[in-house]
Amino acid sequence: MSAPDAAFQLDRARVRASFARASAGYEAAARLQVQVADELLTRLGDFRFAPRVVLDLGAGTGRVTRELKRRYPRAQVVALDIADAMLREARRHLRPWRRFARVCADALRLPLRDRSVDLVFSSLMLQWCQPLDAALAEVRRVLQPGGFFGFSTLGLATLHELRSAWAAADGYNHVNHFPEVQEVGDALLRAGLTEPVLDVDRLELAYPDVLALMRDLKAIGAHNVTAGRPRNLAGRGRLARVAAAYERERRASGLPATWEVIYGASWGAAGRHAAPAHSGIAHIAPGSIRRSRR
Repeated sequence: MSAPDAAFQLDRARVRASFARASAGYEAAARLQVQVADELLTRLGDFRFAPRVVLDLGAGTGRVTRELKRRYPRAQVVALDIADAMLREARRHLRPWRRFARVCADALRLPLRDRSVDLVFSSLMLQWCQPLDAALAEVRRVLQPGGFFGFSTLGLATLHELRSAWAAADGYNHVNHFPEVQEVGDALLRAGLTEPVLDVDRLELAYPDVLALMRDLKAIGAHNVTAGRPRNLAGRGRLARVAAAYERERRASGLPATWEVIYGASWGAAGRHAAPAHSGIAHIAPGSIRRSRR
């Protein structure tokens, strides 16, 4: 996968700190994250898994980890996140009869043994990993040869309206770099994960104004932590230019914010058959994937 420009390199310490600050109010603001994670959980229902060890990679506040433990009660389920504050929030989802482990660690350096996990679940976390190849290599390392990896991540068109509006205001980065779906497929194959299938969905949220969108991004910890970010606060003049540029996108429902969601599934080194198709979704070999144009 082509590396993002140096200006888009993520500061890992700032990623951790950003999510730590957002932990207390994360679930109240994470409506898109809930929708995507629930869709990914639904897709797991197509398989009759009986895993012994399940890893929720980028577990956040543990809402999905709780569901994984409910679904696989006999499994050891592990919530892993880079932000310790997120895992403290996850205590609210623990039940005496459905407990899961909590591990604070970086997805680029998993503190797990080789071939120790049967199912890796990761929803909207991989976009925070650079290089993506390193994170996928770690998934490949800890996954059993016959294990399953189901994930979602963000694609190129994500927040393109906000990116364009900021481009009209200054020359700094204000939105992260997101890969094309083909790049994700290629990275899976390079990592040694087998029989990958990918599909793309575009979700759109509406906001009354650009400041409401920015507040939502801050509330879920999605701060601008790229190397090319501005080093001072945006003044009123710049914010006014951003707002004016974004207003050109306004619809009856408000200002649109696009999220391009890439859903993926693959197997460990042994490989298995690809996931069955869902109604309205085409599963396509990585070499022929194209982005949807909705």
